[in-house]
Amino acid sequence: MNSYPHAYPQATVDDATHRFQSLTDCQDRSLYLKDNLLKIKKINKKIINIKNLLVIPMSILILTLSTTPAKAATQIDLLKLYAHSRLVSMEQFSCFNKIITKESRWLHTARNGSHYGLGQMRSKHYRDLDPFRQIDASIKYITVRYETSCKAWAFHQQRNYY
Repeated sequence: MNSYPHAYPQATVDDATHRFQSLTDCQDRSLYLKDNLLKIKKINKKIINIKNLLVIPMSILILTLSTTPAKAATQIDLLKLYAHSRLVSMEQFSCFNKIITKESRWLHTARNGSHYGLGQMRSKHYRDLDPFRQIDASIKYITVRYETSCKAWAFHQQRNYY
């Protein structure tokens, strides 16, 4: 499991401003869709609901063909996108999002007593991880202990911790 999202295709540099072109200005927009469809086909070895399978390519298509100027993504947006790529199901991501929002408001430097990071784990090693690895560790913890994010969220609602 890779811990960092890979950004490709690489955006070309505008000669006049020496800045990278935005996502919507790239020459071949179909590369985004093709690349993500290949990733989804690898995931498709698992049984995935057809509705969930169509959500990702359709949202990529809408984002790449949008004519409105793209806003700069915040770090929280990138972390949520990364977590969603690891969870695939919108339902499971929604539950994971509720947990992380409640615990740390997506701030990887959050601290509450002896609990640290996005998932408020009780480990100094977890505190020192970058935010993407904190997401991976939180998902792994939830999967081992509760099987799914939604089961962890249901437990959290009953006892106010997970």
